[in-house]
Amino acid sequence: MNGGDRRRSATRIDPRLVELVSTSPAGESIASRLRAYFRDGSATILGRVISFALTLLLALLAAAPFVLLAGSDLPTAVEALWAGSWGSGRAISETLVQAIPLVITALAVALAFQAGLFNIGAEGQLVMGGLAAGAVGALVPLPGPLLIIACLVAGMIGGGLWAVVPAVLKAYRGVHEVVTTIMLNYIAFNVSRFLVSPSGWLVSETQPSATEKIPLEARLPIIAPGTRLHAGLFIAIAVVAIVAWVLYRTPAGFRLRLVGLNPTAARNVGISPVRTTMIAMIASGSLAGLAGAVQVLGLFGRYYDSFAPGYGFDAIAVALLGALAPLGIAVAALFFASLDAGAVQLQAVAGVSREMVSVVSGLVVAFVAAQPAILRLLRRITLTRRHTGGGSRLDEALPPALSDENASMSAIDEGARP
Repeated sequence: MNGGDRRRSATRIDPRLVELVSTSPAGESIASRLRAYFRDGSATILGRVISFALTLLLALLAAAPFVLLAGSDLPTAVEALWAGSWGSGRAISETLVQAIPLVITALAVALAFQAGLFNIGAEGQLVMGGLAAGAVGALVPLPGPLLIIACLVAGMIGGGLWAVVPAVLKAYRGVHEVVTTIMLNYIAFNVSRFLVSPSGWLVSETQPSATEKIPLEARLPIIAPGTRLHAGLFIAIAVVAIVAWVLYRTPAGFRLRLVGLNPTAARNVGISPVRTTMIAMIASGSLAGLAGAVQVLGLFGRYYDSFAPGYGFDAIAVALLGALAPLGIAVAALFFASLDAGAVQLQAVAGVSREMVSVVSGLVVAFVAAQPAILRLLRRITLTRRHTGGGSRLDEALPPALSDENASMSAIDEGARP
């Protein structure tokens, strides 16, 4: 089979893949997982909604004692948080401003996750993308619309290039991406700090620790007068749609998800895990860099040192809470953005420190990690109700992959009983 035939066959991989894994020694287990993973139905969607709601509810309930210890009461804290995030037009616009970088960066993290990669370096890639966009905007003489495009592309290139090293080391040497990406985060912070330091190459003559201003006509326009809400919102929405389409409607997205699920099966049907790993990591870095460019063009008008207050790290929690699905990520980003936007009002009215936002974020991550155990518990409760004569449709609402896992574990439990 020549290269062209192999590429064409990879786009029609589904029947061959199921046949292949079904005839392998461990084929039955692998095939059932693949069918469950790629199954499309309302049960999976409803299961994700239930999982999302339970995670948020448990995290908020776990945060309640901390609010009480801070000397506030829960109704006042909830009212203050709502007023600061959704209680007025200005509050809504600020929530959307906070959500824009979270959505794009979380999609970058999710794209790598889908390929089986843990890109913990999104923060560094975002910083390098913002630095590249700020440098191009300040130094390249182009008309406004063209300069906007050039800055956005420069941001994507900057973030993508910063992901090349971990991509190569992972693909060709098997070096774990968590180690390389987190190391490159600190390199990115220090490189960007040096370049805009008083002796740096990109520092402004009038503003320390920053590049020169980007011309006004090359910045993303404000779409709600009197607020900070800018056209980056449309970019974020477009990125959600594009990533969803690529992941679930293109052969490239199928290959990427398959490599993340089972690299051996993917290799046996002509998909290169090395190439897919490279593409996924660099694409993830490019999206993170785009988020940095959007922040520079939409909010600041120049690159500032330390302009990103941990968006890349928060994006990991957003991606996990959103179940790695683009639409779920958009909803999860709105939740985290609501916490950030309402933090000021929470402190001013309810007397609860802004650090409570970090506490809630950490609890969300903890409960996301506990989701399989929570769903297993729900499965066992459902089985108990069935044994006692009570019916329940909760199991049908659970994600098929987790439902299959829980069913097998419950069967083991039943068989182990005397």
